[in-house]
Amino acid sequence: MDIKELLIDFHKRSHQSLALLLKHCEQFSEAEINREFEGFGVSSIRESLHHMITAERYWIAVPQGRIDTEDDLNLFPTIASLETLRQKISQAAEDYLHSTTVEELTTARPMNTWGNKTKTLSPTNILFRTQTHIFQHQGQIVAMCRLLGKPCSGVDFPVLG
Repeated sequence: MDIKELLIDFHKRSHQSLALLLKHCEQFSEAEINREFEGFGVSSIRESLHHMITAERYWIAVPQGRIDTEDDLNLFPTIASLETLRQKISQAAEDYLHSTTVEELTTARPMNTWGNKTKTLSPTNILFRTQTHIFQHQGQIVAMCRLLGKPCSGVDFPVLG
């Protein structure tokens, strides 16, 4: 398996796990998904899901020469709307991965980022960061689910197919 195939596989598995978490969160009321918890960087389930999904959209656009920061949380009031957004962003990332080369993915180059800052980045590192970011926030959301009395399991990185 080359790095491109590995990234595609890693991305699919990460989103498989994220889709399961979103499915679990469908059982919560509007008040529950918007409840703010102290001690978390992003303090509600809905805001955390939105943050991790739109962060991937932003970072996947950077190697393609775009800054995509459209992230109005109010446009995604439900878990279903966030799942639709996840599917769209996941597909955009997969399209990018399929359309690029191993050399492009593994070569660090100057890229324009937020605030019109130029940073030398590798698309591979960006992709790994977006997927590990999912699990960082997924762990926080699982803790919020537990605090709401509805524990979640089975959303770790899927080792098997």
